[in-house]
Amino acid sequence: MSGEIERHPRASSLHRDNQPSDEGADVVNSLTTPTVPPIPSASTPVLVVGTGPAGLTTAITLARQGIEVLVVERRPALSGLPRAASVSTRTMELLRSWGLEQEIRAGGVEVEWKQWVGPTLAAAGDAHLTSFPTREQSAVLSPTAPASVPQDHLEPVLLEHLLGFDAARVEMGTEVVGLDSRSDGSLVTLRDVETRGTRTVHARYLVAADGARSTVRDALGIGMRGPGRLSQAIGTEFRAPLWELLGDRRYCIYAVTHPEAAGVFVPAGRGDRWVYGVEHELAQEPSASLTEEQSARLIRLGSGLADLEPRIERIGTFTFAAQLADRFRQGSAFLVGDAAHRITPRGGTGMNTAIQSAYDLGWKLAWVLRGWAGPQLLDTYETERRPVAAHNVARSADPHGGARLAAQELPVDLGGRIVHVWLPSRAGAVSTLDLLGPGLTLFTGGSSASWQRAATSVPGPPLVVHVLDAITARGVGIPHGGALLARPDGATAGWWPPGTDPVAALRGTVQAMPSASHTVDRRTEQRPTWHCMADRQG
Repeated sequence: MSGEIERHPRASSLHRDNQPSDEGADVVNSLTTPTVPPIPSASTPVLVVGTGPAGLTTAITLARQGIEVLVVERRPALSGLPRAASVSTRTMELLRSWGLEQEIRAGGVEVEWKQWVGPTLAAAGDAHLTSFPTREQSAVLSPTAPASVPQDHLEPVLLEHLLGFDAARVEMGTEVVGLDSRSDGSLVTLRDVETRGTRTVHARYLVAADGARSTVRDALGIGMRGPGRLSQAIGTEFRAPLWELLGDRRYCIYAVTHPEAAGVFVPAGRGDRWVYGVEHELAQEPSASLTEEQSARLIRLGSGLADLEPRIERIGTFTFAAQLADRFRQGSAFLVGDAAHRITPRGGTGMNTAIQSAYDLGWKLAWVLRGWAGPQLLDTYETERRPVAAHNVARSADPHGGARLAAQELPVDLGGRIVHVWLPSRAGAVSTLDLLGPGLTLFTGGSSASWQRAATSVPGPPLVVHVLDAITARGVGIPHGGALLARPDGATAGWWPPGTDPVAALRGTVQAMPSASHTVDRRTEQRPTWHCMADRQG
């Protein structure tokens, strides 16, 4: 049986809410006292508030590990807004590991990751590299590549994947109206948006993925630091045959410098769907807006096609903010996505930061709940992800932050994961990244028998051993007789040269991890799995 999704009666249709809102559930501005007596409380290991990319990623990561997770969302349906449309290298690697790459790409367009600049789309201009790698760079760095996919295609794919797991349950049209933090978790009062009926749920861990105006964050007393109103932009969603005009100039963003229509054109999915954005200073025009006629005129001027008839689908405004939460955790409650950091569109890092942080939190919660690590592991969520968020927040506040190159920003995106190397196999394209599992993964080069024996003698999280052929091991940085230990996210947990005592090395590294009340003793409960990749050479 797959996961469940529940909606209140009016939300049972396939209608999507097209009203502008922040990522995830746009819950009430303050926690209120329920007017309907709550029913007795239920319990769940993890309660996730919000079905934006951060909330869905957290829930998927947990559900894939068999951890029960309840996801609630105030809105009756997912958003129909394109919002973010740049999916980074590392984010695509995570989606690929879940088998979603092709489904994600099906909703996007193929582009080169360059910014084109010119007076109008019809005029001559120049293409400039961005912080996303080119196709040629991606072919060397990763088993996949960035994707130009609108968020309103990405979210339904993630939701459908989540609902394929028995451990997951999603309730649309459900908001948080009460929160009582306790030593053993959080007692959360939920309310059906339509019926106003309430109930309480005890969650061992609470994940606030409820957007920039996070009610859960406010209830936890966590503040935000940084400018909340840098500038404002007016975005027009429209459809028009611009690809026909652009020809082979297929780029991720087009900046036009026409004196009357300076702005950017961004592809927003298939079917010649676009967003045209105009930024302006709040101090000069605090409540600027455009009519459909005005937007159509600007689009014609910016495109350079005087007879273009764009089909306007929506006009909305959004504010640029660059803020970071004072902390990402309060007891057993955690912030992810826009609830933890607000990042402007410059550089295309906001959604990617949210997804990658959510994955980090998800696998760490799963390890703790499965008894593979102690609760101290959860402290590393903020330790490891806050510097990334702070970097991207600061970059997005820089007017020139979007002009940085991949050489500067790709290390921030990839996050120190192990090197991608294609394995010599006739069974299809397999990357070293594909060998990472939900527990620990030990890569060895050459003489591996001693490492395999050691893996059976050291208690700890589940461990899979992969014996790499000499060329692959060399590419990963493992000398003959050496080994590398990796976490689920590909971060290196240990590296050892030839001549290392395998038992002492593994024992010391695993014991240095936050310990749990019980861990897997591979001598009696589980034997490690190992695969000799040298045997797969073609």
